Amino acid sequence: MTDLPAEAYAIIEGRHSDPFRYLGLHTEGERNVVRAFLPEATDVAAIGEHGETAELTRIHDAGLFAGTLPNGSRRYQLRARFGDSIVELEDPYRFPPVLNDFDLYLLGEGTHQRLYDTLGAHPMTLDGVDGVAFVVLAPNARRVSVVGDFNFWNARRHPMRVRGVGYWELFVPGARVGDHYKFDIIGPNGQHLPLKSDPLAFAAELRPKTASIVVDERNIPRPRPAPAGINALGSPISIYEVHLGSWRRKGQNEWLTYRELAEHLPPYVRDMGFTHVEFLPVSEHPFDGSWGYQPTGLFAPTSRFGSPEDFAALVDACHREGIGVLLDWVPGHFPDDPHGLGHFDGTALYEHANPLQGRHLDWGTLIYNYGRTEATNFLVSNALFWLDRYGIDGLRVDAVASMLYLDYSRPAGGWIPNKYGGRENLEAISFLRRFNTEVFGHFPQATTAAEESTAWPQVSRPVEFGGLGFGYKWNMGWMHDTLKYIGKDPIHRRYHHGDILFGLHYAFSENFILPLSHDEVVHGKRSILGRMPGDDWQRFANLRAYYSFMFGHPGKKLMFMGCELGQEREWNHDQSLDWHLLQQPRHAGIQGLVRDLNRLYRALPALHELDCDQAGFEWVITEDAGNNVFAWIRKGNSARSRCLMIANFSPNVYHNYRVRVPFAGKWHEVFNSDSAHYGGSNVGNTGEVQTLEGLVPELNLTIPPLAVIFLVPES
Repeated sequence: MTDLPAEAYAIIEGRHSDPFRYLGLHTEGERNVVRAFLPEATDVAAIGEHGETAELTRIHDAGLFAGTLPNGSRRYQLRARFGDSIVELEDPYRFPPVLNDFDLYLLGEGTHQRLYDTLGAHPMTLDGVDGVAFVVLAPNARRVSVVGDFNFWNARRHPMRVRGVGYWELFVPGARVGDHYKFDIIGPNGQHLPLKSDPLAFAAELRPKTASIVVDERNIPRPRPAPAGINALGSPISIYEVHLGSWRRKGQNEWLTYRELAEHLPPYVRDMGFTHVEFLPVSEHPFDGSWGYQPTGLFAPTSRFGSPEDFAALVDACHREGIGVLLDWVPGHFPDDPHGLGHFDGTALYEHANPLQGRHLDWGTLIYNYGRTEATNFLVSNALFWLDRYGIDGLRVDAVASMLYLDYSRPAGGWIPNKYGGRENLEAISFLRRFNTEVFGHFPQATTAAEESTAWPQVSRPVEFGGLGFGYKWNMGWMHDTLKYIGKDPIHRRYHHGDILFGLHYAFSENFILPLSHDEVVHGKRSILGRMPGDDWQRFANLRAYYSFMFGHPGKKLMFMGCELGQEREWNHDQSLDWHLLQQPRHAGIQGLVRDLNRLYRALPALHELDCDQAGFEWVITEDAGNNVFAWIRKGNSARSRCLMIANFSPNVYHNYRVRVPFAGKWHEVFNSDSAHYGGSNVGNTGEVQTLEGLVPELNLTIPPLAVIFLVPES
C-alpha cells in the first residue's frame, strides 16, 4: 500500500480531476488492469464479457481495488460484497465520454444554443447499459463529483472528468429517473464548497430542500401549439397576469396543482375574453415571498404545483382553449443561496466578481456577468428551452432597466463606467440583442416583452435598425400617469389634464403593452379599486371608467388577476383572490365589464389592428379640461373601421354634447361603462345616435358620469 502512485491517493482523497486516467480498464504492458474505488466494499471481482472472473486485490484500506482481466475483454462488470450482500454493478469508469467533439467545440465557442440537450442530467443507454449522464460547467474547480441517491451521497464514489474548457462529465450506470442529486465541488484553492444544485436541472425538490431531480424529458408530452398569429402586432392581445400560488386555493389554504389549474384557469381566462395568460416566474425558487423573481433553477418548473409533466399539461390546456402562454423571465439577477449559481466553482462564474457590477443593492441579489460567454450562453439557452420544451409563446423580461444601466439604483461612486466612460451596460445590451435575435430566429411566432421603466430608445425596434429587438415594451409611463390622474378627486382633475394627454405624445414610439401588473397592487400601493376617490358609487364608477379608458387607448393590454374582481385589498401571495366578492353586484359588475371590454376589443378591428401605429389614432377632444372630458377615434385597416371613444372623468352628466365624427349616418353605442349591467346609473344614448345635418358630421350625445362610451358607425 505504501508504493501507490500519487494518482491513487488523489482518488482516495477525492481530489482527482480525471479519474479515468487511473480507474477503469487500462492496458499496462501485456496486462489488462482493472482498478475500482468502492469505499464500502469488502471484496470486489471483475467479470469479463465472456464470463471470465478476476478477483481484485484491495490495494488500500480506503476501498481501492485492482486486478488483471484476461486479454481480449474490454467490457466487464464488477461484483462486490457489501456486508452480507453481493451485488453486480457497472463500473462508470469503463464507459466512453458523454460529450462529443462537436459539443465541445460549440461549448467552447459559446454558440451551443441547446445547452439543455447536453448539460444537466440525461437518462440514456450507453454501451448497452441504462444510466444517467451528468454534465456541469465548473472551469475553475479542482474536482467535481456527482452525489445522490445512487451513491449514498458519497463524493468519493463518482468523481467526474473534465473536458474542454471546464465541462465535467460522468455517465453513472444504474442512476435513474427520480433520483436526487447535487454536485460536490472543490474550488481552485482547495476549498470544499457547499453542495451545488444543477444549474441545468429540469426538476428540483420543494423548498426548503434543494436537491436536483433526474427527469427524462423525452417522456414530457409537448403541448399543442397556440393559435397562429396570436402575438402579431395587428392581433388583439389582452393578457391576464397570474401568480399560480394565489389565483385560487383549496382546503386548508393549499395550492392548486398544475393539473388542477389546468382544469380551472384556462376556461376562466377564455370566458373572460383574455387572449393570453402570463405566469409570474415559474422557475424553481427557494423563497415564496420572492414570487419567483429570485430563481435558483432556471430550467425547472417549480415543484410547488407538481412535476414538469404537470406543467406541460397546464400549457397544453391553455393552448386547447386558444390562449397564448407568456412567462415572466428573470435574466437580470439571481439569489446568493449557497446551493445556487453564486460562486459556483469557487469563483465568480456566473456573476461579476466586482460587487459594484455583480450585486444589486435593492434586492441583495447577484448580477450575471453579461460579458462572459458561458453566462450569456446559459441565459439564451434557457430562453429557448421554455419555448422549445414547453411550447411557451413568449417571454416577458423582468427589470430590463436594471440590466441596461451600470448605475442603476447605485450612489455616486458606487458603480463602474463602461469603456467610454458612460453609464450604459454595453455587455447587457449585446446580450439582450442576442437574446431577441435568437428567440425570433428560432421561434418566429413567439414574442418578447420588456419591463423597461426608462426612456431607453428603440426597445421594441429590430436589432438590425439599432434597437434591442423586443416584440413589445411595457408602457410604465402610461401606467404611472393615468393612475395618478384617476386617483385624484374629480374636482382636481382639470389641473392634471396633461397626465392623460402626455402619453399620446410617445404612444407609438414603441410597441407598447399597457400594464396594470402585480407591482401596482402590493407594498402599500393599495388595490386599483383602493386608489379610487369618492364614495362607494364613485369608486366603482371611476374603476369602470378607468378600465374602459385602458381598453380604448392604443396599446396591448395587461391586467393582474383580481383587478377584474374589483378586489378591495392588496394582493397577498399567501392567500387566494377574494372570489367571494362576486356575490356582491358591484364586484360582479366589474367582472362583467372586463369580460365585455375584452370581447369588444377582440371583435372590433379598430381597437386592435393598429394598436401600435400612429395611423390608428386621432384625437377629437383634448381641450375640455373644465369638464374632464376626452374623445378620440380608433381606426382599423378598412375605411369604415372606426370607433369613437368618449371619456368623462367627472361625476356630471353632460347633455347635448357635440362631437364631430368622420362619417354621417347612424352611430351605434356598442359599449357604455355606466350601464346598469355593470352597476352604473344607465345614462346613455339608447343604443344609437344619428348625425346632425351640416357640413361636418356631428353627434349630439348624452355623456354619462364617470364613464366611457364607445360608438361605431353603421356599416
